[in-house]
Amino acid sequence: MSGTSPVSATSLPATADVVLDGIEVVREGRTVLEIPALRLRGGRTTAVFGPNGAGKTTLLRTIAGLERPARGTVRVGGGAPAPGGVAYAFQRAVFLRGTVRDNLALGLSVQRVPEPERARRVADAARECRIAPLLERSAHQLSAGEAQRANLARTLALAAPLTLLDEPLTGIDRTTRGQLLDELPALLRRFATTTILVTHDRDEAVRLADDIVVLAAGRVLASGGKRALHAAPPNPETAALLGYTVVEAGGRTLAVPPGGMVIGAAPAWGRPRVPVTVTGVSDTGRELRLLGTAGGVRVELALPAGMAPPEAGTVLSADVVESVPIIFSVPDTSPQLR
Repeated sequence: MSGTSPVSATSLPATADVVLDGIEVVREGRTVLEIPALRLRGGRTTAVFGPNGAGKTTLLRTIAGLERPARGTVRVGGGAPAPGGVAYAFQRAVFLRGTVRDNLALGLSVQRVPEPERARRVADAARECRIAPLLERSAHQLSAGEAQRANLARTLALAAPLTLLDEPLTGIDRTTRGQLLDELPALLRRFATTTILVTHDRDEAVRLADDIVVLAAGRVLASGGKRALHAAPPNPETAALLGYTVVEAGGRTLAVPPGGMVIGAAPAWGRPRVPVTVTGVSDTGRELRLLGTAGGVRVELALPAGMAPPEAGTVLSADVVESVPIIFSVPDTSPQLR
């Protein structure tokens, strides 16, 4: 369900940066989140992206004040958290008894928003999230997709300076997910000022956010504008999570995008070549895909038309026709993201 966290809406500037300094979250004697320094720019949408168990929800809850770190501070807009003002959509939509309208208005009632303004905000958010026809329905009679839209509408109706979304597109059917993936950026521009969302889905992170924080095992691997991260990943782990195949070729570590490594390419001087050990062939219905490993890394390549499927264990040469360099560096997460 949506709610408010300990930051004052009235005390926050319109584009409040979120700054984490020396954060460590410990559970049962084990450090589950460790962030020496991280600044998330106000007025933008940031996706915290990483595999399951990376600590993404823990980070979001820490920012919201729902998780107390063992040490470190979270500052929003340059100040310490104060009561009220952050809109938080939990991963699983939870509703109280009553209509969808009642549930959408609950947070506004807690914030003592006057009734006419409350009604306007509920109607506005319901219309934009396409659940206006459902307002008088019992909140417990919604489908998964309808519930997720209502969960989002309830959060956006708060019009908070800081909006936090925990896996906003999880647990819904593919069609509804596709629709919300298309619609959510405009909704966030309309209702939210600064948004931080968490997701394990790379496509969601790239399509919804301006900036990306890559998180794994409770630590920040990289952070920055999504274009900058894709152009020059700072480490192999980040490159792999962003969808690249990381290979060693020509004495360099390269991040190869899908389709960037091919069998049977036309000869080209200076083009890196990588030995690929075949493990199998997959028929997608449209083409045959060669499965293999390159330097211990799993690869999947298009099998050239007319080429007989090779046997497992065969070693072929693949040409790297497109890649970006990995700029080995330790991310400086303390300045504003660019």
